[in-house]
Amino acid sequence: MADLSRHLPLSNRPRGDESGVTGDRRHQLAEVVRQAHLLSAGAPDAAERFLLDARLDREFHGQTLPEVADALDAGGRRGIRPLTEAVAALLRLAGSREVVLDPLTSGAAALYAVTRTPRDRRAVVGANTLHATDAGWEFGRGPVREAPARQILDFLLGLGDVPPPLSPR
Repeated sequence: MADLSRHLPLSNRPRGDESGVTGDRRHQLAEVVRQAHLLSAGAPDAAERFLLDARLDREFHGQTLPEVADALDAGGRRGIRPLTEAVAALLRLAGSREVVLDPLTSGAAALYAVTRTPRDRRAVVGANTLHATDAGWEFGRGPVREAPARQILDFLLGLGDVPPPLSPR
């Protein structure tokens, strides 16, 4: 019975340092905006499209992406929803270009996205563990579906139609 209690919520599992745990995503959001700036260099219309897609256009109308990133860093608390919207906008902006997301950012966005993705996509991944092979995160229970974080995010955010494949392990 003692073994079972490790898996229950609020159990007596081993404790670690959780002092850095926060729901404030402002710095991660600012970093996503900085990456969008790098991807949209020399194309002001791409920067405007990113702000529109990320739903930051009203709040930061007329500002450059570096100004937006600085304002986000210095501003108030931001949650997971704006971060996930910005990640989706960044991936749309990138197209087939490579994007390097911090594992905490990609993992948080994927975890949020799986709860908001349409039912048909959720049915594909719902009873599985999603494992990002390049980011060191996984969540879920059941057979493992593994792929790079980008492929998992593309599927969950509706940017691609290829689900992460089932792992042979």
